Amino acid sequence: MTTVTMTVNGREVSGEAEPRMLLAHFLREGQRLTGTHLGCDTSQCGACVVHVDGRAVKSCTMLAVEAEGAEVRTIEGMANQDGSLSVIQQAFQDHHGLQCGFCTAGMVMSAAALLADNPKPDEREIREYLEGNICRCTGYHNIVKAIMAASGQDVSAMAAE
Repeated sequence: MTTVTMTVNGREVSGEAEPRMLLAHFLREGQRLTGTHLGCDTSQCGACVVHVDGRAVKSCTMLAVEAEGAEVRTIEGMANQDGSLSVIQQAFQDHHGLQCGFCTAGMVMSAAALLADNPKPDEREIREYLEGNICRCTGYHNIVKAIMAASGQDVSAMAAE
């Protein structure tokens, strides 16, 4: 076992990890941050996306020991300081960008990374960026609409689906 220390959602945490332990398991089991979901363990679904040093990472493909000393942000760290939903989270709620919710954390984390890199993406750019995230419920239309709304774009002309 190895002691791993990182900053998670602004708080320094340490925990024991086997060298082969995935970051997703370290966060879920060791830190009880269960918003990071495991859907495939093969980097296909995107439900486990977190930010590591500001970059979107599929935490099922990164070892916990690789995050030693890193700044990690999970869905639990996305809310505003007062506990209210972030702009992206609120847009997902307002525009029905979720159904069962299993993929939502990864979608929100991916959306935040996209908007950090491209503050006003168009529909094509959003769809291309989300290729690594799978949603089995929504058909993606309302997810795209929510991300466009979170970026401050007018989505009133986009039909609801």
